[in-house]
Amino acid sequence: MTSPHDLLAAVARGVDPGPFALVRREGADHLELFTGTVRPVERLADVPLPDGPPGPRTLALVPYRQVTERGFDCVDDGTPLECLEIAGHARLPLADALAALPDAPVATADAGFDIADAEYADIVARVLAEEIGRGEGANFVIHRTLRAAVQGSPLVAALAALRRLLLRERGAYWTFVVHTGTRILVGASPERHVSVDDGLVMMNPISGTFRHGGTADRAALLRFLTDPKEIDELYMVLDEELKMMARVAERGGQVVGPYLKEMSHLAHTEYLLAGQGRLDVRDVLRETMFAPTVTGSPMENACRVIARHETTGRRYYAGVLALLGRDDAGRQTLDAPILIRTAEISPAGELRVPVGATLVRHSTPEGEVAETHAKAAGVLAALGLRPDAPDPGPGPVERLADDPEVQAALAARNAPLARFWLDQRPTGALALPGLTGRRALIVDGEDTFTGMLAHQLRALGLAVELTPWHRAADDGYDLVVAGPGPGDPRAVDEPKMAALRGLLAGRLAAAAPTLAVCLSHQLLAGLLGLPLRRRDAPYQGLQRDVTVFGTSRRVGFYSTFTPVADADRVATAYGPVELSRDPVDHAVHALRGPGFAGVQFHPESVLSRDGLAVLADLLGHLLSVPPGRAPAHAHPAPAGSAHGPADRG
Repeated sequence: MTSPHDLLAAVARGVDPGPFALVRREGADHLELFTGTVRPVERLADVPLPDGPPGPRTLALVPYRQVTERGFDCVDDGTPLECLEIAGHARLPLADALAALPDAPVATADAGFDIADAEYADIVARVLAEEIGRGEGANFVIHRTLRAAVQGSPLVAALAALRRLLLRERGAYWTFVVHTGTRILVGASPERHVSVDDGLVMMNPISGTFRHGGTADRAALLRFLTDPKEIDELYMVLDEELKMMARVAERGGQVVGPYLKEMSHLAHTEYLLAGQGRLDVRDVLRETMFAPTVTGSPMENACRVIARHETTGRRYYAGVLALLGRDDAGRQTLDAPILIRTAEISPAGELRVPVGATLVRHSTPEGEVAETHAKAAGVLAALGLRPDAPDPGPGPVERLADDPEVQAALAARNAPLARFWLDQRPTGALALPGLTGRRALIVDGEDTFTGMLAHQLRALGLAVELTPWHRAADDGYDLVVAGPGPGDPRAVDEPKMAALRGLLAGRLAAAAPTLAVCLSHQLLAGLLGLPLRRRDAPYQGLQRDVTVFGTSRRVGFYSTFTPVADADRVATAYGPVELSRDPVDHAVHALRGPGFAGVQFHPESVLSRDGLAVLADLLGHLLSVPPGRAPAHAHPAPAGSAHGPADRG
């Protein structure tokens, strides 16, 4: 049954038409109907993508539990990875779809959150204190689920909700119904997770939530756009998705934006990341499980934190819908929205609407409770569980994003950021004399900031390899970079800490060039005899101007612990060490000695405007190369001025 009208007529008669999906993609004047058969598969690599004529091949429903493919923790609820193998593909004009979809209210009963507001607030407080406050990461997303019972046909209810979403929700990346026979998903997801078209990989991190209830207040929006919590929240997910782009795009991702995404009940801020890649699209999906906007950062530890604080599995929440196909040249294509603002309905009418809030160091329990209600408002309104946003009427909707002051506030967000990730430049433009052909090994301490660091070191001219901490082997590299990661550096017997300390101790003993970043900087400082201190407040996603060996640098921190010292120079068993310290609390931001150096901040972060210049200086110290051309910083370009992926060779 490939005719949209026939399919909808069958549903109206009470006939199950078999598996199908109805999808409106952002900006389209039509819906796409996909029909076929559904089968479960075990792994993303098993998702079918056969050769043949251009067009869509498979629509995969990827549950959150699939994150175990990356070895990450989760509450495993057994939710299947289901694939709609597409046999039919048709289009239905939007006006015809609205006329054909059922126009009736959705009736439900027994609606309520599985976690009450007060209990959710307690969870938020614990995560802030026990996880962010103890150095486990910069931000985490904890979910709760509204449950209800649908009265009448679940499929008719889902299609009626789809009609209301098409009419009332705006700004969605995908608006959809998917019916597999074992479940129905209906939603309006605002966020592209990842797409691939003509070799161009794109991701779309969205964060920061402005609640307006349908009546936008320009003055309130401008206050939101300058709110430090909202700005920091977006910067942190931008950093985390740049880590992912570093794994799937050849030169990492170029940052474009930020933009304002306006929806019926709220607005978000967003960036677009773009880069050229050659991976199989199923590998792209695997390497980007899952968006930090629905998990946290660093990713691996965020999954551990989620598993510690969530008592139930996430099912499809935070996973993706993934449409895989081929273009006219036979190349693979991918379009994958995140499964948020989405309801799941069982054949028996059991309704679930999961929603989460992003917890950062600025968060308050009451604020995050309110955010979960706001994020669920659109899909709950479509299901008759919340009031609709005001009807925008037949004319064009006024866009606050077009307001010059709003545009200026958005553009100002890029002023303090690293131009390395925002600008295009010719291949080799940043290479330093004397580095070509020299080899560096980066040791990952469970934070894929190391992927971004690799792109920067390659841009400076080094040949770079990456390895996890448990596989690190010193094999004649010109430079070893011991990387960042979560955890308490004082736990010296913990396997990761012991391995990184052993690596650093061996390099120090051999006087072999070594750079330590963040966690490894703390471990290096400990080996040099400096005490470590837990900060009174975590430095997670914090940008500061600090003095690094006599030069003021703007850099980004993601840390809870720091080494401290009472003097700018100390004698150690490995020679004299020069320290760059905070003048107030004596925190050691950077150190260098004969053949080694460490930095507490992240030079590779988008928050480190001067990070590349710091790396260039340190490479000169460690590898005895002359000063290079890496700029300290540049004047910011207007937001959205770059087009296409950056060339970072």
